[in-house]
Amino acid sequence: MELRVLRYFIEVAREGSITGAARTLHISQPTLSKQLKGLEAELGCKLFVRGNYNVHLTEEGILLRKRAEDILDMADKTIGEFQSLNDLTGGDVRIGCAESWLMRHLAGVLKQFRLQYPGLRFHITSGDTRVVVNDLEQGLSDFAVIVEPPDLSRYNYLSLPGGDTWGLLMRADNPLAQKPSIRPEDLQGVPLITSPQSIHADLPRWCGETVDQLDIIGTINLFYNGSVFVREGLGCLLVFDRLADVSRSSGLCFRPLSPRLETKMYIIWKKYQIFTPIAERLIDLLKQHFSENRKTHEGGANDSGS
Repeated sequence: MELRVLRYFIEVAREGSITGAARTLHISQPTLSKQLKGLEAELGCKLFVRGNYNVHLTEEGILLRKRAEDILDMADKTIGEFQSLNDLTGGDVRIGCAESWLMRHLAGVLKQFRLQYPGLRFHITSGDTRVVVNDLEQGLSDFAVIVEPPDLSRYNYLSLPGGDTWGLLMRADNPLAQKPSIRPEDLQGVPLITSPQSIHADLPRWCGETVDQLDIIGTINLFYNGSVFVREGLGCLLVFDRLADVSRSSGLCFRPLSPRLETKMYIIWKKYQIFTPIAERLIDLLKQHFSENRKTHEGGANDSGS
């Protein structure tokens, strides 16, 4: 199975048309059709349902699209690593990140780093811990920023300073907006949206066994879509502070949970991981920056797992 043919397949899947994909790829339509038929013969299954003017993926085609995207991402990352071995002015760094106000600390380090390495290109993938750790394990990212304690048997880590405070995001006309904070009993019968991760790892720390009594009507893994649902009156969102626009014009408001619930963030990478030169230099700067930060805020404590 050639990478070139996989790229052809992905382009046809995106375009939904062999003619359109051939135009984008700058090859003839007969040549592209021949390559696709050869791929189907190699795999022993049909990948497309062909119509008069377009094509649709079969179930096998949908599976191959996912696998092909992962394969091509890994191939491109590998090529980029080798190309950057002798390029000490820059290169590509891939980071999986949770959504958090604390990401400003990472942004500050990246800004400082680019002054020394102006050729740095960073690629951020946002998602919950499951998503970003999966990419890290598959080698699709160099390191990840997660919102739960790391598995010390598998990862080295650095702690970001501070923590994220949990609260309830709701419409400004919600009666709960009149409260200074939200207690577990305030949420009885309130339709709630939150992340799957928070249901298992965070909310039990706040309300114990009564977490099963919360009316969780849906889950999200990225904040923005959840905030749209809140604005449309679908429910309230249990989420970190400082992610949403809660200005008067937004129609939304945020109230912290009581007792206070806070989550820390960690930068993790695999033990014994071999980095590209640019990624290794970035990790070194992160260690230096956050070790100094801990000395300032924690009286010299150093909790790096490296």
